Amino acid sequence: MRIDILTLFPAMFEGPLSESIIKRAQNAGTVEIHTHDIRAFSTDKHHRVDDYQFGGGAGMVMAIQPIADAIEHLKAQRHYDHIIYVTPDGQTLNQQMANSLSLSGNIIILCGHYKGIDQRIRDHYITDEISIGDYVLTGGELAACVIVDAVVRLIPGAISDEESALTDTFQDGLLAAPIYTRPAEYNGWAVPDILLSGHEANIEKWREEQAIERTRTLRPDLYAKLFPSKDKQEK
Repeated sequence: MRIDILTLFPAMFEGPLSESIIKRAQNAGTVEIHTHDIRAFSTDKHHRVDDYQFGGGAGMVMAIQPIADAIEHLKAQRHYDHIIYVTPDGQTLNQQMANSLSLSGNIIILCGHYKGIDQRIRDHYITDEISIGDYVLTGGELAACVIVDAVVRLIPGAISDEESALTDTFQDGLLAAPIYTRPAEYNGWAVPDILLSGHEANIEKWREEQAIERTRTLRPDLYAKLFPSKDKQEK
């Protein structure tokens, strides 16, 4: 997979993209990640990338020319499966979306700033608009990092134990069951006996029950989608 990130602040990605699983995946050749400074594509002599809104209003808007030229420059070199704009009014990122994106070959992620980007970019270039939550950030860079991490960790070879990613919270729509490690007792706090029993079928049954109960208690919205009839009976 190749991920190209269009941004006004490439340096913001230096830390997140050079640590942990993302670094390992790049070193292994599993993924290529490249950042591109949108200012480099501006034809303005001062490399301006923003302008006032037509019709008036507070705040500046990222101009169409630098972004369009940046996207066209990349598209001339390869095909892209997705051109993503990270924006608070986009579709909220979830595990199923990350799963789908992880199957892609090439992706562009566009990071907005100011009041956002000229609508014509959204109309004519963007294939996916993604939000990481109902709040506003200064720019799209941090949201882009979240998307990259959520997607890259799912690519085969990125995580040494691939089964681990497949058993994460949300993969089956449920929250994960509680997890424990050694020692079996600490400060008088004991690990549930079932996990020490060695009986795999009983352990899996316990984990499923715990996952369902945790989802019912902590995320009733998810529980209602998975078990609509049960949710109605309990109400």
